[in-house]
Amino acid sequence: MGLLGAVLVSLRPRQWVKNLFVFAGLVFAQKLLTPLVWPALAAFALSRGFGVVALAYAVLLVAYSAWLKHVVIVDVLVVAIGFVLRAVAGALAIGVAISGWLLICTILLALFLALGKRRYEFLALGAEAGRHRPILAEYSAGLLDQMIAVVTASTVTAYALYTMSPETVAKFHTQLLPATLPFVLYGIFRYLYLLYRRQLGGNPSELFLNDRALLLNTLLWMLAVLLIIYGHAIAARVGV
Repeated sequence: MGLLGAVLVSLRPRQWVKNLFVFAGLVFAQKLLTPLVWPALAAFALSRGFGVVALAYAVLLVAYSAWLKHVVIVDVLVVAIGFVLRAVAGALAIGVAISGWLLICTILLALFLALGKRRYEFLALGAEAGRHRPILAEYSAGLLDQMIAVVTASTVTAYALYTMSPETVAKFHTQLLPATLPFVLYGIFRYLYLLYRRQLGGNPSELFLNDRALLLNTLLWMLAVLLIIYGHAIAARVGV
């Protein structure tokens, strides 16, 4: 059991939550209830486009490790772009169109989490911050707070505009998506509360899994989105 436990820990299962971005294109392309869900789950039957994105992701990781993580502001942008590539890969794997809204919301949310992590590290480590992560020496609490404020407002605005855009209404044949905005607002405000008042946020993935309020809110948001987008399809399948 000791060896098995060590292997499980080395797989870092708590980090797997980040891969949920792969399913964004699947969900918002209304393909969740189709056989296309399987390519998004497997390493099998993937497209050439997916391979190109995977290669780009690998190159980005190498560039980040070798150089970009030492360039102020670019370091967090690269982290955010990595999440965008995951979302793009998920869409390409099943051959659905990549929405510009998907890319905008993904990069803003990823920036929000990356900046929150930088702020936590900067304050928690104090004078040792530069030794732990050299790029932290280029930041200040005030700069990070301003960047977080800008990204927070941008994230909420982008999501609100997405839910109300004529393109979205026409695509999903519903005007109910704005009803999911309160969940997004609560999730962002809850994260800011944990970051600023509880001094948490060093690992966003673990924070989402360990904070019951944040986890419950995320699950409720997902349920609301699925019911709004797939409600008619589900009702038709069960004969309601």
